[in-house]
Amino acid sequence: MSSSREPKSPPEVTARGALHSRPPLERMLRIHQALSSGKFPNASTLAREIEVTAKTIHRDIEFMRDRLGLPIEFHPAQNGYAYTEEVSAFPNLQITEGELFALIVAEKALQQYRGTNFEKPLLSAIKKMEQALPDTISLNLAEVEQTISFRTRAEPILNLEIFDALAKAAARRQQIELTYRKPGQQQPEKRLVDPYHLANINGEWYLFAYDHARKDIRTFVPARMHSVKPTGRTFERPRRFSLEERLRDSFGVVSGQGEYEVVIRFNARAADYVREKKWHESQQLRELKGGGVELRLKLSSLREIERWILSWGGDATVVKPRELAAAVREAAHRMLYPAEP
Repeated sequence: MSSSREPKSPPEVTARGALHSRPPLERMLRIHQALSSGKFPNASTLAREIEVTAKTIHRDIEFMRDRLGLPIEFHPAQNGYAYTEEVSAFPNLQITEGELFALIVAEKALQQYRGTNFEKPLLSAIKKMEQALPDTISLNLAEVEQTISFRTRAEPILNLEIFDALAKAAARRQQIELTYRKPGQQQPEKRLVDPYHLANINGEWYLFAYDHARKDIRTFVPARMHSVKPTGRTFERPRRFSLEERLRDSFGVVSGQGEYEVVIRFNARAADYVREKKWHESQQLRELKGGGVELRLKLSSLREIERWILSWGGDATVVKPRELAAAVREAAHRMLYPAEP
């Protein structure tokens, strides 16, 4: 009865005394070709030909047999490996030029996760996929490197230890105690929370968690946290919790209990910029005489839309609701006539 495994041999090096690093797909294709020849190659001969260690060859063969399902068996009498049945083609990774382009763009987009505990595993996964790609793809990778990038106007400042603790607590459903300071608050306060979800929204990180003192879900900004400490207790995330549903009627991350029909008119100078984006799921655009445009939204809170309108300066006018128009008018007045210190 033949064994399917070759006896392990010590690592080998090339005549130059250094091991060559080759992409896994290239190595496995070389092994496949050797097995298909019917010459019963073993790990030692393959290692010399491919210029890697015998240990690497053993690993590759185990992967080919156990993960790719190839019928590989070691034959002691011939002291080598062979296919036990005909293999017409190596199970290759098929990828289009467009998919490869998207893969490179995804790697560029990793900049927003730089320094977080997501960066290394995401980058590692992308690199593994890149190494497994066939050599016949015609896309000029160097050209893409020079023509695509991601930039952030204001990069959030993250305490990586705190961010890592939040990510782990949310994934493991561990209750935590935060030391948290809200804007304008003199001293931080302790908050006992169940972290439901950590989200990156418009380039900013937010933690959505159940606040035990307030008996409700609250939104926390990691940059405002001074410390995070697990309590040793776990929690069950409610099945009814849905971030999409929670933020459906918000203009950003602030959700409220109101129902507001917001109407804003933009002059011709700003209209094209407004038309270029989908600002909200509920938005409706109406063209105005003179090249302007009217934007209609249905929101549950006015806090974030007020700041957004002010960012347009005199190019935006609030039609309704009245309380939003009054808030914008008052804020603009404070900008022109700040209160005495």
